[in-house]
Amino acid sequence: MPTWWAENAWLPSGVAHDVRITAKQGVITEVAARTRPATGDVILMGLTLPGAANAHSHAYYRALRGRTQAGNFWTWQEARQAVMRRLNPDTYLALARATFAEMALAGYTLVGEHHYIHHDPDGRPYDDPNIMGRALIQAAEDVGIRLTLLDSIYTIEGYDGSGPRPLPAAHARFSDGDPVKWFERISALKPRATTRIGAAIHSVLSVPPEWLAGIAEMTTETSVLQTHLAQHLGEAAATLSMRGRTPAQLLDDAGLLDERMLLVHAIHLDDADIALIGRSGASVCLCPTSERDLGDGIARARDLADAGASLCLGTDQHAIIDPFAELRGLEVNERLRTNERLQFSLDELVAASSAHGYTALGWAGGGRIAVGAPADLATITLESVRTMGSKPAHAPMIAMGYDVTHTVVAGRPVIVEGRHPLGRVEDLLAEAFAMLRG
Repeated sequence: MPTWWAENAWLPSGVAHDVRITAKQGVITEVAARTRPATGDVILMGLTLPGAANAHSHAYYRALRGRTQAGNFWTWQEARQAVMRRLNPDTYLALARATFAEMALAGYTLVGEHHYIHHDPDGRPYDDPNIMGRALIQAAEDVGIRLTLLDSIYTIEGYDGSGPRPLPAAHARFSDGDPVKWFERISALKPRATTRIGAAIHSVLSVPPEWLAGIAEMTTETSVLQTHLAQHLGEAAATLSMRGRTPAQLLDDAGLLDERMLLVHAIHLDDADIALIGRSGASVCLCPTSERDLGDGIARARDLADAGASLCLGTDQHAIIDPFAELRGLEVNERLRTNERLQFSLDELVAASSAHGYTALGWAGGGRIAVGAPADLATITLESVRTMGSKPAHAPMIAMGYDVTHTVVAGRPVIVEGRHPLGRVEDLLAEAFAMLRG
């Protein structure tokens, strides 16, 4: 049985010192504080936290980082489409592997991948219609990170007064044509030891609204659903003009707004939307670094939490891959919005970074250092130039992903002293970019 001795560990009861953690078959079986290191223990100096959950990812966006800062939305869109044109099962595997390795290096142990690049660039299904999704599964297994694959339906480009707008040619590979074909395809994907299969609707603007109730009926047995909600100001205006309902109300009308649903961004909401989401049992995934980079806006996070929504965090387009940047972003965005400090407790912030994301992605009970939880851990040093002098309990607010020394998933070491068995993550990224850019 693997054992770890942590100088400091973030337990459900608070930060404890001199903690021995024991696991069997990837599950924590014992947690004991005020112990001494024993022979065979892996020594974890610093602060050991529950592994972080990246509840919303588009792996291929990692190829855009640092390449779109001089233009507007349309130049960003052009760069995005250029990357998409070069994605095939091999390049997607290489890029996702490198991106997931970067996540593990930063302390992520679980990722929810919102996946809609299904077919070839002309929209023709591959011989294996799920080969692109299987590339993501293979990438996560190669890295050693948990994955919830959220295969997304995406068939139109929104709608206006004349009705649904068809996808442009650049986005033809997103569409299965109709919800029955989409659901038949994803039903062939099966869970594995560290993989869950969920489903997603790209947004209420990505499918004809009359399909939503049918999608709800088809996915009754699906444990996790995800959708982008109210990311842009125009989304509510479009649905109100066409249907007289906000996006959140459309989801609720269709029976999709329930405890299975993970709403991403949820920025441009009114009071009634927030109350509706709070009553529904849905989770909300905020992506502070991405929303800041894209200029999307600041969500009313404290209001959502007070209404009853469970908040979790994601990196979305990977402008930064750093769970501590997202955790801080949740708090500091609220400080900017309200002009007051300490909007969320440290316990709330760590839960948003870990346990809430695990639950929202179908791994209930994970994201905690407790008996019965998955043995998923991340350790940060308290001796870097960033963390030196910090109280252990305050370190998550000032640490960065660079400070992670060890990552453990299902009891297996993934990052050891800042290194991954696949090699330098920089080399994995360079290889993926070379394949993409030819």
